[in-house]
Amino acid sequence: MTEHLISMFIDDELDLEEKITFVESVHSDASYKMEAVELLRLEQRLRQDPVENVPAIAIQSTRRKTRFSWLRPALVGLSCVAVAILVWIMQTPNNQLAREQQAKSHRFIIYQPDISNAQITGSFTDWQPRMMNRIGNSGYWEAVLKLSSGEHRFVYILDGHRRIVDPTVPVREKDDFGGENSILSITL
Repeated sequence: MTEHLISMFIDDELDLEEKITFVESVHSDASYKMEAVELLRLEQRLRQDPVENVPAIAIQSTRRKTRFSWLRPALVGLSCVAVAILVWIMQTPNNQLAREQQAKSHRFIIYQPDISNAQITGSFTDWQPRMMNRIGNSGYWEAVLKLSSGEHRFVYILDGHRRIVDPTVPVREKDDFGGENSILSITL
């Protein structure tokens, strides 16, 4: 039996006299056995009837009770909750409000007159395609998206399947699928 299981058995199954007998018979280490027995005897004394004559000074509170004594713990609790919420808000840069406050609009535009639809996808959309709007019959497509400060990778998707990089953005990288992504740096 491991010490953990023995401890659980002693705590859950035996009364105090049985605990003492069990510890005395199981443990061969005299110093450990004596300490365990002393602790069990202390527990036995603590479980005896309480003392009848407690001096009045021992039960008097040193703190003055008022009508509103319940208010102080409530205010402390509410203050802790408020501080926790503020810390959470300040430490969570990925929440929508923080992103909107730390972002600026960027206009993506591409010239592709011979397609029926255009999309943009990138790190700023979690690689979920977003539809671009056709600008009249000019052949241009646009999307205005809010971008935070930093580097953003993206690509255009034409007619739902053909991926092309932005011809106006010279910085590119190979992606993990044999294609390329444009890299756009934004500073606020």
